[in-house]
Amino acid sequence: MDRSQYLTVSELTSYLKQKFDRDPYLKTVYLTGELSNFRLRQRHQYFSIKDENAVIDAVMFERQFRKVNFRPETGMKILVVGHIGLYEKSGRYQIYVERMEPDGLGALYLQFEQLKKKLGGEGLFDQIPRPIPQFPKRIAVVTSLDGAVIRDINTTVRRRYPIAQVVLFPTVVQGDKAAADIARQINRANQMGNFDTMIIGRGGGSLEDLWPFNEEIVARAIADSQIPVISSVGHETDTTIADLVADQRAATPTAAAELATPNRLADILMTLQDDQVRLNNTMKNVINFDRKQLQKQLQSYIFQQPSRLYENYAQKLDQLIQTLNSNVKNLVKDRLSTVQQLQGRLRAVSPQHTIERTQEKVDQLQNRLLNSAKNSQQQRQQKLISLIQQLDSLSPLKIMGRGYTYVTYQGAVVNTVKELEDNQEVTLHFNDGKATAKITGTEEK
Repeated sequence: MDRSQYLTVSELTSYLKQKFDRDPYLKTVYLTGELSNFRLRQRHQYFSIKDENAVIDAVMFERQFRKVNFRPETGMKILVVGHIGLYEKSGRYQIYVERMEPDGLGALYLQFEQLKKKLGGEGLFDQIPRPIPQFPKRIAVVTSLDGAVIRDINTTVRRRYPIAQVVLFPTVVQGDKAAADIARQINRANQMGNFDTMIIGRGGGSLEDLWPFNEEIVARAIADSQIPVISSVGHETDTTIADLVADQRAATPTAAAELATPNRLADILMTLQDDQVRLNNTMKNVINFDRKQLQKQLQSYIFQQPSRLYENYAQKLDQLIQTLNSNVKNLVKDRLSTVQQLQGRLRAVSPQHTIERTQEKVDQLQNRLLNSAKNSQQQRQQKLISLIQQLDSLSPLKIMGRGYTYVTYQGAVVNTVKELEDNQEVTLHFNDGKATAKITGTEEK
């Protein structure tokens, strides 16, 4: 078997890749289909494009994907431009997408709807509109330096409210750099912080011309503005993201200037004149009324006969003095009576009185104690005499006085003859003394 006729998988895949790369018909391919398996990744995007009968893998590198102005979604009909190549590792062919745009729906319109949905979900369109000042001093205008917008605004403000100052923040209103410049000028006006109202806008044009006012950076700058914003972009039928975020929307620059100056200076002056006339009339009426009141008071008896003013008061004072004296006397009597009652009560609870009664009680108790002591002593004396007599009647000495003795041996009383022995010396105790004897013999009974 000749093995030289066999190719490896890598060799075959490499050969096919060269075929794909050299085929002029595959270098630039215009493809339409349905976006499938799309999942937004941080860098390169990998997805599929399919129709009813076939599917092809696709890859779009980060550099090309940055140029896409809408957010691709699975199921979306798209138009892509790229070249066909073969990925050697898997052996599958795929399209390398260089440009992508939606099919059947304009890319700008789709981008507009997607941004509108995103900002609406964040609540930027539901914010409470800031009120437009009734009497502005300074109005900031963010628009082109050479356009008709600033001329129309200046003309309208000078006609309606010439004391307001219009300050132009010139910006680019068309092109790729316009959105960033518009946002920068909006932020700059807010940083200055001395403006009552801000107008942003430009004249009419196509959707592409008005597109800077549909950019997210401009929408967020308007939403973050501390100055009330009036948007005047394009014609009356045009609607931009800036119109939806702004506090007020005007169909034309003239209408925007009218919104920024809600009160005409002539009307204000006329109102001030009317108010001045009404104020003068009111003050005249007040002054006339006060004069009449003054004349009425001057004709009063108080000013005609001032002495009558205090006559009643003098009489009333005398009555009050008498009443006061009477009340003072009664009060003194009541106080004296109260003092006497308190003195009586004080004497009743006086410590001296208590001491005297206690001393009497102590004396009585002492007498009772002495009597009790004497009686107790007499009773004890009588009992002692009785006991002495009883003791005396039982005393051995008294018995011994009748001739009885008792015998001791070495200090101990001899109670029985058994305790004695022959020749034993004992002591005989008599009533009036004692004697020594020797036992010569014993006899038991």
